Amino acid sequence: MGSRGICDKVAIVAMGCTTFGEHWDKSLDDLIIDASIEAFSGTELTKDDIDAFWIGTAQSGMSGITLSKPLQLSNKPVTRVENYCTSGSEALRAAAYAVASGAYDVAMAVGAEKVKDSGYQGLNQFPIPGDGTGRTLTAAAMFSMVAPAYCKKYGVSQDDMSQVLARISVKNHHNGSLNPRAQFQKEISVDTVLKSPRVAGMLGVFDCAGVADGAACAIIMRAEDAFKYTDRPVFIKALSFAAGSGSGLIDSTYDYTHFPECEAAARDAYGQASIEDPRSQLMMAEVHDCFTPTELVLMEDLGFAPRGTAWKEVLAGTFDLDGALPVNPDGGLKSFGHPVGASGLRMIFECWLQLRRQAPKARQIESKSNLAMTHNLGGYPGEMVSFVSILGTEPPKT
Repeated sequence: MGSRGICDKVAIVAMGCTTFGEHWDKSLDDLIIDASIEAFSGTELTKDDIDAFWIGTAQSGMSGITLSKPLQLSNKPVTRVENYCTSGSEALRAAAYAVASGAYDVAMAVGAEKVKDSGYQGLNQFPIPGDGTGRTLTAAAMFSMVAPAYCKKYGVSQDDMSQVLARISVKNHHNGSLNPRAQFQKEISVDTVLKSPRVAGMLGVFDCAGVADGAACAIIMRAEDAFKYTDRPVFIKALSFAAGSGSGLIDSTYDYTHFPECEAAARDAYGQASIEDPRSQLMMAEVHDCFTPTELVLMEDLGFAPRGTAWKEVLAGTFDLDGALPVNPDGGLKSFGHPVGASGLRMIFECWLQLRRQAPKARQIESKSNLAMTHNLGGYPGEMVSFVSILGTEPPKT
């Protein structure tokens, strides 16, 4: 069974997003306030007009007070959600479903993370007791297994794979160089990627997303009310979420070339939005490129290329800014940065800009399509959660 979906029942009427980076001079509260101010500046709505709030953060705060304190909300329902790197997407999903249900007229979703002055160069894993059989590898090590597995299954040489992964990194850094909000705004060369220090397996420094601070938010309301507050609302066509069982870690048949949770979430979302050929029907896609081989595999899991062929499409420029289907036009996690709780809503923000033709001119996509996609995952190969959204500007049919 798939979800019935809420196609065209809910619209986004305003969004905000901070720059992502090492914000040593800003607190989590500052980042939340900055993103919220930008969202409110794009509409006549104020915080008092919002009926309910959701805040997605992985480990930067506990409870709804993480949001109600910096925004000084009085007696409003505020809920904190967490689902690995999809925490921001979960905030949006909860807010959208709440409005679609009729429980609230207007809701706000915020995603935020502050890690750079936490004493760690990434998120600190909670010390949850276990039986001693838990994963001991780093995220880079887990995702590094994708590249050699893909080579073996599809007969790709290691040299060709190195070029493919470098090409993905170069593409996303090029896009990020055109984005004033990105953590990394410099172009890099294939040679630079190939010569970078190794982190795990075939992965070097430039194959890994940056760790950043940042926040993003969206204001959501019923679709029929959207044009009262903006002349260019973005309508939610599909929201889908899939959680795996985690059995890939002990499944001898799991081969690291396919993320079933991502394929399932995409298939469900396409059904909700009546998309039959995503490659030709989508204007663009934001995908969760935490590591370069992740983006490679996702091109197949999301239906952008047949199995075993995405590596050729990468080299051919299919997913470049001027390609047949631009992927990560804002730089993706790789260049924009990855404040875990904010990344899902940052992806939505890029779709918001592109669909409304408000992206910087140098990276504004010209397309006849009015549909965009975000894909956000959390976890590791074999132990993953996945979110997919489809967004569009076509108003609901009356």
